[in-house]
Amino acid sequence: MNSYEGLTLGVEEEYQIIDPKTRQLAGRGEKIISWAEENHGKEIVQPEMRQSQIEIATSVCKSLAEIRAELCESRRIVIEAAQQDNKLISASGTHPFSDWKKQETTPKSRYYKLEQEYQQIIRELVTFGCHVHVGISDPEMAIAVINRARIWLSVLIALSANSPFWLGEKTGYMSYRTERWSPFPLVGVPPQFKNYQSYQGFVDKLIQMEVIQDTSTIYWDIRISEHYPTIEFRVSDICLTVDEAVMIAGLIRGLVQTAITEINHKFTVPSAHPELLKTAHWYAARYGLKGQLIDVVRQCSKPAKDLVNQLLHEIRPALESLGDWEEVSSLVDKVLTEGNAAQRQLEIYQRQGNMVEVVDYLVEQTRLGVV
Repeated sequence: MNSYEGLTLGVEEEYQIIDPKTRQLAGRGEKIISWAEENHGKEIVQPEMRQSQIEIATSVCKSLAEIRAELCESRRIVIEAAQQDNKLISASGTHPFSDWKKQETTPKSRYYKLEQEYQQIIRELVTFGCHVHVGISDPEMAIAVINRARIWLSVLIALSANSPFWLGEKTGYMSYRTERWSPFPLVGVPPQFKNYQSYQGFVDKLIQMEVIQDTSTIYWDIRISEHYPTIEFRVSDICLTVDEAVMIAGLIRGLVQTAITEINHKFTVPSAHPELLKTAHWYAARYGLKGQLIDVVRQCSKPAKDLVNQLLHEIRPALESLGDWEEVSSLVDKVLTEGNAAQRQLEIYQRQGNMVEVVDYLVEQTRLGVV
């Protein structure tokens, strides 16, 4: 197996389209997409399942500096395109108060098929995520990396948590988006597979049983991408700021590089009980950085800050070899000091007592360093 030095990265972000008068979600994605295409000559903005939702994707990037530059450019284009239709753009895992019943589905056969299959749980699914792709073309290596990286997913949830509200109420969760996904089949932490053949056999059996038609409806928090030679991390809420998106991308690449080094040195795969992994996810979504997180390998709980720092310690050699240590560690320290985006949303609500002010804060932070 190769050392995979210089792992490539790509980031996808899903944004909310906001009506500036009501601060509600507004379903006009097609106009924003058309303006962006006409004025920038490339398909930088894509539709998503809800008409009040749009998605961007970076190109294949070799450095965090490239990721930052592309995310800034993509956000700028989306914000400018939305302005042409008198709309705003917000980056949050859920909207603080818009009703899912009022969100229209984008007219595509794929989305209609999903609604037909999943019924009520997908009708209520109005959430916004950040997906990070890391370039690994060897499927055997991809499975081996996923087996190791999955034990750290709860830390990524806690750091990126950005969805504390639902239908105008405080949910008590830092990442309520994580909980909205939980009823679906084939979600959460992927199982551990012996090798790629074992994984492929499982997928083939699902297709044979007509549980799925292809791997696009396997929604695990890390999966082998259906369309690209990558592994895709789907665990994070949409990051509020570009800084936080760069932080998550950097942590993920460092985690993957660390896993590859361990594989090449034939280190033992860390073992974790499936129910403990599931519980660790719930704790991270519920408490974020405010409470305890679960160390699934040592089977103990510890303060969130300690487990975050433990992850940083584990991946520091990889981050240093990639030239990312200073930036990623300082961005993590900033989140630990100032709070994740969910904490900051809750602080705005506590001070203002008004969900509209929260949306205004989200819009402002989405633009930070971009416009």
